[in-house]
Formats: sequence, C-alpha cells, structure tokens
Amino acid sequence: MIELLDGSDPELLATVTDLVNLVYRESERGLWQDGATRTSLAEVTTLARAGELAADLRDGRLAGVVRVQRMPDRVGEFGMLAADPARRGEGIGGGLIRWAEEHCRGRGDRTMRLELLVPRGWRLESKELLHAWYSRLGYRIERIGHLEEQYPQLAPLLAGPAEYRVYTRTL
Repeated sequence: MIELLDGSDPELLATVTDLVNLVYRESERGLWQDGATRTSLAEVTTLARAGELAADLRDGRLAGVVRVQRMPDRVGEFGMLAADPARRGEGIGGGLIRWAEEHCRGRGDRTMRLELLVPRGWRLESKELLHAWYSRLGYRIERIGHLEEQYPQLAPLLAGPAEYRVYTRTL
C-alpha cells in the first residue's frame, strides 16, 4: 500500500533514509566521492512533514519510497525513487511512479518531470537502464544541464563531471 508519510514515525523515517542511501550508493557508484550520501534523516523528516514523501509498505515493511513535489506552472516532479533491492522485479518502482503521476494529476498538474544525474565522459549502466525505462514510460529529455550550475552545493561531492537530464511527460 502506498501512502504519504507524515513524519511522525522516526523509525520508519530512518529506514527510508537508509534505503535511499543504499539504492543511490549502488546506482551512482563512481559519481560521488567516497562517503557522500544521497540524503539525511533530517532531510527525509523535513520532506515527510511537508507531505512530499510516499512509501510503499508491504507486510508492515518498507518496500520503496518516492518524493513528489509541486513545481511552478502545474508541473509535478518525482525523485528520490528507491525500491528495496531484495524485492527487485515486484513492480515497486513502477507502482511508485504511477502513484506519483496519479497524485499529481489529481491535484491538477498537467506535466510530470524527473531529473536523472549521469556522468559526463563515461557510461554508468544503471543510468542507461533508467534512461531506457523512463523512455518506455513516455518520458522524454527536455533539457540537459550541468550539476554545478543548478546544484552548486553538490558539485564538490562529485568524483568527476556530471550532468542532469530533465525528463518530462504529459499527464
């Protein structure tokens, strides 16, 4: 069952933080300097309290998580998508994306977007797989930017140059 988190369960928020960091550590191996993490408990707590985090809970356990936020001009955005690697193949990620799209459509958003961080100058298989998956779901690259331009605070944590691709899809 997918539900918005309200930030009231510190144990669940810690589990969310650990899952996101685990999934991103594996999928972005080589992009970041050693020791860099995707998120913190403080950030996850803030996002949950803002109504921006949804969790897929199965049998009382966290199966996956996604952040959904509202952007200007009736655009919804999903990110921080993470599914338990031990449950790969169960459709958790796709279910979270469908939930995010329905959630945004229900509040009147007309477009859905996501950002994908990719290395410049070399290929990372996990990012190629994500590109293919998002493309099959109907997402198209709208623009490409350099991480240091949009997220200067993150640039020093990179192991090398990276860009982010903004994908969009009409809801």
